[in-house]
Amino acid sequence: MTSLRPFNLDGQVAVITGSSRGIGKAIAMTLAAAGAKVAVSSRKIEACVEVVEIITAAGGTAVAVACNVSDKAQREALLDAVENQLGPISILVCNAAVNPAYGPLAALEEKAFDKVMAVNVAANIHLINRVAPGMAAAGGGSVILLSSIAGMMGSQNIGAYAVSKAADAQLARNYAVELGPKNIRVNAVAPGLIRTEFSTLLWEGDRGKDFIARTPLGRLGEAEDIAGVVLFLASKAASYVTGQVIVADGGITIADPF
Repeated sequence: MTSLRPFNLDGQVAVITGSSRGIGKAIAMTLAAAGAKVAVSSRKIEACVEVVEIITAAGGTAVAVACNVSDKAQREALLDAVENQLGPISILVCNAAVNPAYGPLAALEEKAFDKVMAVNVAANIHLINRVAPGMAAAGGGSVILLSSIAGMMGSQNIGAYAVSKAADAQLARNYAVELGPKNIRVNAVAPGLIRTEFSTLLWEGDRGKDFIARTPLGRLGEAEDIAGVVLFLASKAASYVTGQVIVADGGITIADPF
């Protein structure tokens, strides 16, 4: 019989990287509201604790674990801590990302590119490889990567970030093929321009007004818009969805160019 509560995450343990603010915070709060036990993680433990307090005050279950995802030892410590405090991990959301360079690829420093790829791509590979055996042993799980519409388009100023997000979309496809036989679903979400501190440079002032004018829904995205898509992908409602990139961009990528 089909579940009457397809978005129910009771009994699930979810790890969300970069979840002390912005999209990651919205994801953590949304998954917790659906019943998941959530690990809130970012570099600063104080910011994580604040989110945990909000979740627990609303009746949810959450723990705070500091982690700089650029550091492999810290990534291992994060997952070990979650397993010890909450139990086996069944949902992994790879949200943490950096974009230290703004400008053309011709001016991109190698050090900046290496940092983008290390955090936005290589860290995700390690995290997935680390949690996959446990998910498989438990009968399955769900991995969600945060890609971007930047990874589907050309860019004059955030080219390195765009390359990394295109790679994340491909990770979803590759891992879906590898892990599907173990009942582990792997998908990605490609947000459009979301009103967060991370993307302030892109939406403030006239740039944001122009983007809104070209977007069919006539507004910027909010963090909660992306959290709802992640909830879908993490839940039984998406039990036959894997290897996909779901675009949540208010329609900007399909807007009439003429």
